[in-house]
Amino acid sequence: MIRRVVLIGSGNVAESLAQAIAEMQGVELVQLYARNAERGATVAALAGTTHTADPSALDPSADLYLIAVSDRAVEEVAHALPIPETAIVAHTAGSVPLDSLKPYPHRAICYPFQGFSVGRKADFRAIPLFLEVADRADWEPLEAFARGLSSQVYEADSARRKQIHLAGVVANNFVNQLYASATDLLHEAGLPYEVLKPLIHETAMKALDAAHPAQVQTGPAKRGDRATQEGHLALLAENPTLKRIYELLSQLIWETSKKI
Repeated sequence: MIRRVVLIGSGNVAESLAQAIAEMQGVELVQLYARNAERGATVAALAGTTHTADPSALDPSADLYLIAVSDRAVEEVAHALPIPETAIVAHTAGSVPLDSLKPYPHRAICYPFQGFSVGRKADFRAIPLFLEVADRADWEPLEAFARGLSSQVYEADSARRKQIHLAGVVANNFVNQLYASATDLLHEAGLPYEVLKPLIHETAMKALDAAHPAQVQTGPAKRGDRATQEGHLALLAENPTLKRIYELLSQLIWETSKKI
């Protein structure tokens, strides 16, 4: 069983994970390793554990070394540390393959399907975790550890995880950028972001309550209201990127609505 954990990283994911692991029953977060000593010390303090920025001081007694760094840094960090070959070494990246952790024999992935931000403590019980292992003998201890964090645990190989990651980018990053673009449009009209917040809230609540978000779609594209759409496009004449996005999303809404 996984009883002792070393967390590697000090970014958004690591901050949330450190606090969640520290609150687990029967699991000890024995150390946090981060190359950024100042940031690492801050995250370690939030979780009540020790921190090191020295690879030679990495605690050798953990059952799990969990790498929560940027996607591009996973392989470099994993191979720069003296991680014991008997331990499970896992990363949290959604788009990085399991083979990035070769030649560790007990390599794995524990991918939390959520967007994380510094200063916002996440409720890991509600966050889906997607797991993959190279050695099936590691599945049971990793799954037990994951279920100590989350109520939703699934198995996902690299191909499935890429699809999940893509869905997350569309639902999180793209939608948030549309919020930002809508806010800029309001600012052009002399109005604050607060005007948009009730609409964002209601739209999200309707989507969460529906069996499928397409069932609660509204607006001129769904109705086929070309007059309104042309008026909107005229307002976007000086913003060709957003104008093109408006056209493409309107077409997608119209095509999707016809299928319902």
